[in-house]
Amino acid sequence: MEDKIKILADSNLESSLQSLKVMEKLAESARPEAVFSEPVEKSGKKVITASEISLGLGFGFGFGSGPHLRTNLEESSNELEEETGMGSGGGGGGGAGARPVAVITLEGDQVTVQPILDLTKISLAFLTMLGSIFVLVSRMKQRKQ
Repeated sequence: MEDKIKILADSNLESSLQSLKVMEKLAESARPEAVFSEPVEKSGKKVITASEISLGLGFGFGFGSGPHLRTNLEESSNELEEETGMGSGGGGGGGAGARPVAVITLEGDQVTVQPILDLTKISLAFLTMLGSIFVLVSRMKQRKQ
């Protein structure tokens, strides 16, 4: 029994170490080189893009053990039989994404920053707001009745 528990514990430790390695790799994607592009120079101007980096990670582990005593209902005696139970589990997932949010222009002593508008995000935020207003108004009408 103790050997089984040790095997399961070692398995969970290995899974935990693998998850930490994945987290380290995801964190590496948020380095400055990923946020700011290499400058592109043309006609005395340097242009750099700035990006938004998003990271997400989730994981979990489980473990179980025994013994569990059960009654054998098929036999006439009320003897208790020992049943050993074991268990283990783990899972996880993650992702990273980037999108440009601004263009930085360097010309002589002047620096200008121009935001990049994401019309998709603006449209989704607007539709979400309209949906929220619709739900609130319908609830208010229901309470009046």
